[in-house]
Amino acid sequence: MNMITDATHVAQHEAARQQAQHGVHAGGEYLTFRLGSEEYGIDILRVQEIRSYETPTRIANAPSFIKGVVNLRGVIVPIVDLRLKLGCDTADYDGFTVVIVLNVKGRVVGAVVDSVSDVLQLSKDAVKDAPELASSMDTSFITGIGNVGDRMLILMDIESFMSSADMGLISHH
Repeated sequence: MNMITDATHVAQHEAARQQAQHGVHAGGEYLTFRLGSEEYGIDILRVQEIRSYETPTRIANAPSFIKGVVNLRGVIVPIVDLRLKLGCDTADYDGFTVVIVLNVKGRVVGAVVDSVSDVLQLSKDAVKDAPELASSMDTSFITGIGNVGDRMLILMDIESFMSSADMGLISHH
């Protein structure tokens, strides 16, 4: 973890109560999608479009979770298989497999997921802090757990996740 992530992590916990009062701690519209048996939510404002999966062009020596690139109306977009990146058991491609096209720090990136569910409006009351887990797991990109009826959503800061150094997608100066 880099220093920025650590500082953010600490600040998140210290300010959790204040954030909840000010509505910064989530609340808003989330696109929900499935990875294996889990359901995730990401800020709808980061989502540019949703496309059906097409086999990307492989890039030599890219990590296995980077499936390659596609040409999206003249923009070359790297395609990240979130299922592989997040350690899902299987990553089968079928008719439901979709690519969520995201705008992350001015770059367009595609994220492969099992399926997209819906767009949910979550009130800040519906969002709880994510539990602290063993330090071997990087949970810094999980901003909270959303509860909607009997559904539990893992809310993800897709921007910090996609721009983390180990993804190698966004240059870190």
